[in-house]
Amino acid sequence: MKTDVLFLECPSAELLVGRPAILGCALDMTSTFRGGSGEAPNAIRAASDSVETYSSLLDRDLSDHPFADLGDVALSGISIDAALVAIENAVAEILRRGGFPLCLGGEHTVTLPIVKALKAVHKEFVVLHLDAHTDLRDSYEGSYVNHATVMRRIVDLIGPGSLLQLGVRSGTREEFAWMRANGTLIQWTPGSEKNLLNRIDSRPVYLTLDLDVLDPSEFPGTGNPEAGGWSYRDLERLLLVLQNVPLIGSDVVELIPALDPSHIATIAASKIVR
Repeated sequence: MKTDVLFLECPSAELLVGRPAILGCALDMTSTFRGGSGEAPNAIRAASDSVETYSSLLDRDLSDHPFADLGDVALSGISIDAALVAIENAVAEILRRGGFPLCLGGEHTVTLPIVKALKAVHKEFVVLHLDAHTDLRDSYEGSYVNHATVMRRIVDLIGPGSLLQLGVRSGTREEFAWMRANGTLIQWTPGSEKNLLNRIDSRPVYLTLDLDVLDPSEFPGTGNPEAGGWSYRDLERLLLVLQNVPLIGSDVVELIPALDPSHIATIAASKIVR
């Protein structure tokens, strides 16, 4: 699982107990429009060389918050089912050893095995889903497990009351009806911070961030861009709101470096991970 490139001044390639552990999940097997997300984990690592360790937004510095970069899960040459099991096992090992997973995709399907591993450890938690797309189809192109069904499969595990969705602006009529019926979609408008925190209540949160939640004018390097998205400032506002929320893990998915010749999106992804 090692890589020659580690994320921004990473102090350790071995897991640190009680600290975040970056794990590359370079899955790119079910993409249906534009592929290439499997190149994202190492592109994010390489681009992090241009990012400061200090976050002026949070007034924190990575030098004061040690973390590990464990490299990528070995997925080459195996089936989608085997790949999902490998990711689940890798995340389960991080949790078993007292770490916190921060996973770099890859396509959004990687969130399913991560949540499976978390479900074995945490009795109840919220999945906070940031995305341009609903990802709530029951099946897509003859498959029940893929980037378009991932949140429906996660709901099968945690129930609709533990899913909150932000930034969604594309999906089928049936998916939007499902979100309205189950109250999962929250509009991210000024003043909605209190509503989000009330919905989370005191529960721990797993944050899954599909980077296409951002408007393609700010984040062009993704497979299924959707106009009308968040600004980077919208995302920063959310990060500030989540400062005191107990996070149990996160993923950042759906960057496609090949669609980002200027590296604007890749550097933004690195800053988000930081």
